[in-house]
Amino acid sequence: MAYDKSNIFAKILRGEIPSIKVYEDAHTLAFMDIMPVSKGHTLVIPKSDAENIFDLDAAAAGPLLLATQKVARAVKAAVQAPGVMIAQLNGPAAGQTIFHIHFHIIPRWKEDLSLHGRAQADMKELEETAKLIRAQL
Repeated sequence: MAYDKSNIFAKILRGEIPSIKVYEDAHTLAFMDIMPVSKGHTLVIPKSDAENIFDLDAAAAGPLLLATQKVARAVKAAVQAPGVMIAQLNGPAAGQTIFHIHFHIIPRWKEDLSLHGRAQADMKELEETAKLIRAQL
């Protein structure tokens, strides 16, 4: 399957769709998930076109993982979570619904292992949490 430049994350990267940004560098972008599993649920994506881990260029993999680690530390500290789940899904059978590679950073306080949120969060609440995370970066 060829990379679809009309996916929602590609549109976010181009500025066509708004997002609540947490972190950005030359290679990556991190922003709040609008359907969070838990408070602080953040997504990290590369700026390069890659549908999944198998399409990701080796040069993009390092910066993506480093950004994920950096943002995960900030998320954990900002929301004072005792644990953090980091998930990356590849293909529909694995639960991938947006076909631009991304890492989910999901703070955990208990053993609830659901991955996708069930309802869209309040954007003001997301912005407040994003501010806490940014302060930790």
